Parts: sequence; structure tokens; C-alpha cells
Amino acid sequence: MRTTLLASSAVAVMMAKVVHGAAQTSFPSATGTVVSADPISVTGSFDGGMKRYNRPSGYCQGQSEGTDKDTIFLLQDGASLSNVIIGADQGEGVYCLGSCTVTNVWWEDVCEDALSIKGSGTVKVIGGGARGAEDKVFQHNGDATFSVSDFYVENFGKLYRSCGNCSKQYARKSSFSNIIAVKGKVIAGINPNLGDSATFSNIAVNSVKDVCVKYKGVTTGEPSSVGSGPGGGMHPCYFMFDTAGA
Repeated sequence: MRTTLLASSAVAVMMAKVVHGAAQTSFPSATGTVVSADPISVTGSFDGGMKRYNRPSGYCQGQSEGTDKDTIFLLQDGASLSNVIIGADQGEGVYCLGSCTVTNVWWEDVCEDALSIKGSGTVKVIGGGARGAEDKVFQHNGDATFSVSDFYVENFGKLYRSCGNCSKQYARKSSFSNIIAVKGKVIAGINPNLGDSATFSNIAVNSVKDVCVKYKGVTTGEPSSVGSGPGGGMHPCYFMFDTAGA
């Protein structure tokens, strides 16, 4: 069986369960549960052994904007996080404060955001998945280059959003490969007027409205949507027409 990258932004296509790169579509079982009263700061490598990590019960306050004190993991510049299940009891999930690598991390029920990119450098998400994001899974506020691969997402608003109204804006670069997305609104939202670009390859969707939506980013007020799909503007959404197979 083979699938082809989606070329349209308005799609609801039944695709295969596995995309090239072996994105896993079933959430793993936790080997145990850790409840942390405070954020866990990581400066090197942290392997969670597939335990579930939570803050105290009832910590999630929905879409109330939080800060680093509401995270479960604070990844310092150069840190890596792997083999972790993040439970529902947390506010901001994970913050990457500089370069970081996140491997095989699963968000069982996203609260405000799953992961926020706060600094510079390179941020990589490899494997894992997320579900239940009312708004965003990945929030990109800093100027790091961001990539996500072999990732599964379901029941979500946006998989990724480049900040639309941060007081300091950047030209943000993002890439998405080997993604399986089910029941969502948008894979990525970017700001072409600020120099953003997003590249997509091997994207499989089921009941997802748009792959790439473009906004006019601002520093005050609210951003406005200016279109969707490939092309348009100085820095469009780039769709790479390679194929995926298993």
C-alpha cells in the first residue's frame, strides 16, 4: 500500500494507519505514575522509562494562559527528553528554552499547549503523539527552527502555530514529516508576512480541515487569516510531493 502527500488544504481523506517512518497510532500504557509538585528541570538527558508524569490533581485550567511554573518539564538549552507519557494534570506541558530534542513523548490529554518553543536553536520532536488539544499542540514563540517527524495526533485544533501576536516576532521555520492526523482543524498555522515557512512531506489525514493556514502576524491585537494551502506570499507553505509507503 502506498499513500501520496496531500496537495490540497481542504481535505478529509481516509489514509493508511502507518506512514513511512513508522508513526505509531496507539498510545502506550504507562509503567507507573509520577506526580511532581513542581516543574522538572532537565539540563542533560531525561529518560522517563514510559512512566506517566503529572502535576497535582486538577492542575489543568483549560485554555488559561500559563507560565513556566505550570509545566511538567522545563528543558534547558541542549536538553533531551525521551520515553515519557504526560498525563492530563498539567497546565503547559513542556517548555523548550533553547535547543532540545523530544523523542517518544506522548501527551494523553493536552491542556493549554503540549510543547512551547521559547528560545533559539533547533527543536526536534521525533515520534510520540498527542490528543485532546482544544487549541494547539505545538506553540512556537521563539526563533528556533522546529521539526516534527513520525508523530500521531488526534482530536485537536492546530498541530502547530507560529505565534500570531507575540510582542517580539521572528521569521520561524518549521517542517513536518511522516505525520498521521485524525479529527482536527489545522496541521500548521504560519505568518508569511513575518517570513515564516512550513514544509510538509508524508502527511496522512482523516477528518482534518486544512493542512496549512496563513495569517497576518502582529505584535499587538489579534492576527487575521489570509488564506490556506500551498503557494502565495513570499514564504508559502511548501508541499513536497514524495510518497509514503509501508
